[in-house]
Amino acid sequence: MLVFKFGGASVKDAAGVANLAAIVKRYQDEQLLIVVSAMGKTTNALEELAKAYFDQADNVHELYDGIKNYHYQIVHELFGDQHPVFDEINNTFVEIDWMLEDEPVDTYDFIYDQLVSVGELLSTRIVNAYLAHTGITSRWLDVRGYIHTDNTYREGVVDWDKTCISIQSELPAMLSKSIVVTQGFLGGTSENFTTTLGREGSDYTASIFAACLNATSLTTWKDVPGILNADPKLFNDTVKFDRLSYTEAIEMTYYGATVIHPKTIKPLQNAGIPLLVRSFNEPDAPGTVISESGPDAFEKPIIIIKPRQVLLSVSAKDHSFITEHQLSAVYQLFANNQIKVSVMQTSALSLSVCFDLVPERFERLLTDLRANFNVKYNDDLSLITLRHYKAEELQQLAQGKQILLEQLSRNTAQLVVKA
Repeated sequence: MLVFKFGGASVKDAAGVANLAAIVKRYQDEQLLIVVSAMGKTTNALEELAKAYFDQADNVHELYDGIKNYHYQIVHELFGDQHPVFDEINNTFVEIDWMLEDEPVDTYDFIYDQLVSVGELLSTRIVNAYLAHTGITSRWLDVRGYIHTDNTYREGVVDWDKTCISIQSELPAMLSKSIVVTQGFLGGTSENFTTTLGREGSDYTASIFAACLNATSLTTWKDVPGILNADPKLFNDTVKFDRLSYTEAIEMTYYGATVIHPKTIKPLQNAGIPLLVRSFNEPDAPGTVISESGPDAFEKPIIIIKPRQVLLSVSAKDHSFITEHQLSAVYQLFANNQIKVSVMQTSALSLSVCFDLVPERFERLLTDLRANFNVKYNDDLSLITLRHYKAEELQQLAQGKQILLEQLSRNTAQLVVKA
């Protein structure tokens, strides 16, 4: 039994959907579950729509029309002017229509999940219809009835026991009859509200299904030939890893490598399921295999660059030492506001923390911290992480940059910089 995950870049246009179908056709005799992300940059567009709706901005309907036109154009190119999928797409957009008719009354995170989740519902409807159109037997599945989460909107916490019971009780029978197409990134609450699993969470979705179904492997199809030591958009001399260990992959995702969602690896490692990262442009190429074993040495460092970082410094209002009790209180506020720390450094009088900028969460954090602490911060920074580095490589990357924080260990170097 195989699990495939296709990201937004692989289905960004009609040609991408046709290419997905060509890849799937090679495996149509296998038991196959396909997890699909929103098309192209749809999630970004829906995030803009959610923010505009929440703020009651003037461009709500302009943004919405752009999203609708983009999807209808792909459907027209795939199916012509008439096909049952048009009704399915219309009915899916109705979920947004109902929300936009009223002024927002819920929290932003709740609204975000109900709106942004529509991207995956649309893409999977189109993909499933096109597979059938090309003669491949497939079935559309609403993932929200199988991946069960709590009510932590935008970062749903999966109830693993309930989720695996749902998946194991129904999916094997479905997979014995047809390929199953479902959504990445989404979950459902006990009240039947939609949650999302965190940005780029479709990999995690596929990992959950693979683990619960004890799949032979999980393959995630990307626009790169496999896992590279650095982002090819930023570096010209990247190298591909033929294999990596689970441990190394977890380290990479923790430090911000976006090729895999951070929560993806652990369920696969627990179940001993290999993760294959392959190119949808070169489906015959082997890609990268992530399993228990990896390379013994690294000829080039792994370089991860995270933009849009904040470096925040907290100190006591009475200028006293930062104690363990105060550290605990500060970290609780980070947890309360769903902000994940990338780098932390303490001195006698202050705590410095680097993290991703999520504006609405950051504003809440500042309010909470300023009640009891002095707070200073710099934003618009980048976090550079090197794994398996040499001193000269670190020096070269830091050249010409203002370093605001530096942290070195035996295997990992991290720099918070202002370019």
